[in-house]
Amino acid sequence: MATATKETTDKQEKENQQVEKDFKELVNMSASELKKWLDTDESKAVGQKKDGAKESTGHESGRKIIEILDKKKSEYDEDDYDQMHRTVSYIKRHMAQEPKETEGSNWAYSLKNWGHDPNKK
Repeated sequence: MATATKETTDKQEKENQQVEKDFKELVNMSASELKKWLDTDESKAVGQKKDGAKESTGHESGRKIIEILDKKKSEYDEDDYDQMHRTVSYIKRHMAQEPKETEGSNWAYSLKNWGHDPNKK
């Protein structure tokens, strides 16, 4: 039993390392840039809202991303890694749907809510 637990722990550690690496590559906004963006009307106007919620899923995720960006790696917990995974998955999926006109689009605004500014090089 101890071997299976160690293998599971090692596998989880590798997955966490990969998702953290991907997260750091894809989230190209700083915590302060994201916080400032989330306060804009454009940010609040996009995204899907669950069952009458006032805040969209992406906007809520943006707030969680700020918390992660403000932490040290040693402070990450499983919820943080879960959020990093959701963030990476969303950004990759959304980037694949790039429209012809991106500037000022809901597509770009949604990505920014998730911490990725598509116009930033």
